[in-house]
Amino acid sequence: MLDENLPTFYVRPASSDSPLANTIFLTQNGSELQPEYTLRRPDPSIPASKNCYAVALYDSHNPDVLYAEVLVQPEWTQPTLSQAEIRAQNGIPPPPIPIVPDSFTIQLYNPDQQVKVRQIPSTWNSSAYWEFEMPQNSFKLPSASSLDRSQSDPAALDITPKTVFKWKKDGKLSKDISCYLSGRTVDGRKSKEPDITVAMYKSGREQNNLTIYQPNMHRVEVEDVKGLEVVFLLSAAVIKDIFFNASREMFNISSPRPRANTNPKRKNSGPVIAGKASAPPPVMSGAQHTDPQQQQAPPPQASRPPPTNARTQWEIDAETARLKAMVEAEERALKEREKADLKEAKRIKKMLEEEEREQRRRDAEVERETERLKREYGVPGTSFQQPPAMPPRQNQASSHRPHAGSLGQPQQFPHYLSAPHTQPSPYQRPVSTPVSQQGGRPSQNGPSPYLQAPGNATASHSGFFGLVGKKVQKKRSVFF
Repeated sequence: MLDENLPTFYVRPASSDSPLANTIFLTQNGSELQPEYTLRRPDPSIPASKNCYAVALYDSHNPDVLYAEVLVQPEWTQPTLSQAEIRAQNGIPPPPIPIVPDSFTIQLYNPDQQVKVRQIPSTWNSSAYWEFEMPQNSFKLPSASSLDRSQSDPAALDITPKTVFKWKKDGKLSKDISCYLSGRTVDGRKSKEPDITVAMYKSGREQNNLTIYQPNMHRVEVEDVKGLEVVFLLSAAVIKDIFFNASREMFNISSPRPRANTNPKRKNSGPVIAGKASAPPPVMSGAQHTDPQQQQAPPPQASRPPPTNARTQWEIDAETARLKAMVEAEERALKEREKADLKEAKRIKKMLEEEEREQRRRDAEVERETERLKREYGVPGTSFQQPPAMPPRQNQASSHRPHAGSLGQPQQFPHYLSAPHTQPSPYQRPVSTPVSQQGGRPSQNGPSPYLQAPGNATASHSGFFGLVGKKVQKKRSVFF
């Protein structure tokens, strides 16, 4: 502690019960620590908290009172890759690299005012510092005139004189900074004055503290002293977070997949935001005009997607490229399957044609072998025509022996088909009745040989072919 009589603010680390809130205590003239402010970071579950850094300062006794807040969005630069690295990533563009911007804005409320803190890069004879301006007049003068009340606040007017402050590091390797009064700005023209120390910010392992050097504050011509105090607290906290401890976790940026080292083209002198790939980043929200109730329970409008920035656009482009590559792979696989199906269909068709040709060849061989066997054994071909109708039977009334002249013509008997596996044998001619030796004419009274029983002796001889005296045997079956 520089002096216990000076007003000093102690920023305590967040507790496990409220990890997003830091209580700021105030002590002056050796008094006990009293809670004065609460430094809050919004709910990490809000989608609007991605790819940004946000912090707000509330009243410690009345959580509905919001003094000021800061929203910082990183700048993005596209890295340059070689052709080999682009091919290794399948044509997907690499993720943009976040870079800490060289300025941020503090939004004050009641009265509304914006204070822009700009980083001035170092030169060969000076170190880097952060500069901001506070208007000398911030409140309207009391007036009964409606015309005076309708005018803008003095802080928003360009003609209002402003006091210039700047934060400087105490050393090149030190993270402690001090605020100096460096001059005034009137109508855009700066008047340089010797630096006068007005505040000191010390970083510690367990807690940070801000000491206001009150003996020099009487030289600061600023009407809104409370607003200046809030600007001191917020600007020092933001500078420490985003410039001294810049990380992807601080800006709630999801770490991309590891890839080859790139050589990005830097747009400013801000540090590149690095991150730990193993630890999940603590996310935060960047929604403005939020109260503690909205911090504990996100409002419905906070669930809307944040405005598109370089990181979000890259994620959209990467997802589009991934989906496009997936669709192309599916189309290639479908074409390969169709080609394989067509090839298989051709193979099956060729196989069926070969089987058909083989079947025809076997049938031809069987036909040739059949014809050869027919020619070898003299078997006529099988006829599948319908056999002729059998002649009508002769009754007993007309069963007399026919005329001798008709005996010379042999009677025709039907030709019966044999079974498919056998050949029909020639049928036997029926023998005619024997001619009488005395008269040379057949007996008229004798019965017809066709009407006699097989065992009758009168039908045992025939003299038609001169086979008199020979016994005619019974006709046998051709199958047995």
